[in-house]
Amino acid sequence: MDMTTPLVEMRDISIAFGGIKAVDAVSVDLKAGEVVGLLGHNGAGKSTLIKILSGAYQADSGEIRVGGELVSIGSPRDAKRHGIETIYQTLALADNVDAAANIFLGRELLTPWHTLDDSTMEAETRKVMGRLNPHFRRFKEPVKALSGGQRQSVAIARAIYFNARVLIMDEPTAALGPAETKQVAELILELKRQGIGIFLISHDLHDVFDLADRVSVMKNGRVVGTARTSDVTQDEVLGMIISGKCPTGAVPGPGALRD
Repeated sequence: MDMTTPLVEMRDISIAFGGIKAVDAVSVDLKAGEVVGLLGHNGAGKSTLIKILSGAYQADSGEIRVGGELVSIGSPRDAKRHGIETIYQTLALADNVDAAANIFLGRELLTPWHTLDDSTMEAETRKVMGRLNPHFRRFKEPVKALSGGQRQSVAIARAIYFNARVLIMDEPTAALGPAETKQVAELILELKRQGIGIFLISHDLHDVFDLADRVSVMKNGRVVGTARTSDVTQDEVLGMIISGKCPTGAVPGPGALRD
């Protein structure tokens, strides 16, 4: 795969529930080392679109390409096999065990005697955390004792340890204070430097403009438009979310209204 080939392309994706199109002919893409913000009101279709990419839903029509190759994603396991991992808002961590036990949850390393290889799992956890968050020190504590930003570190480390190339991050800074939000922002910038692509779902426009290279705005199941964050203002993006109008700095989606 050359650097111009997107890590992921979703083309003309549609899905309906009970005859109502939740996602209607949506196309988005994501390149290596890029953050793409997915914005829109609740019910705009962004979470449904991402659930198709993560294998939770199957599209009625359209195609998904990973590294330029057409793929079939019928389950979360398929998505993981193609290097696509989702960091949900709830993080899905096991609160009562430490970072290493969470990173290897369901994929534990065993010794030749078929006992848990705790020392190797801890060493690997220290290695991946060193790449991601060198200041992390609380390896022996249950994750329920960690701050929100540290918990995000563990969830992200679990994904990238198993070779994720694409991360879907659902509201990663929701319910975090300013210091923890800054910590998550630093994690995202580090992932970018490592060439990982990130779809960022967020309601926080400041977050998105701080972190995303591009934004795609959805309304009523369709893409209003896609723009580089350097080419549009926050007010223009807010206008896209509320009115569905596409400003001159954005590429309109099918059927978008032009300002």
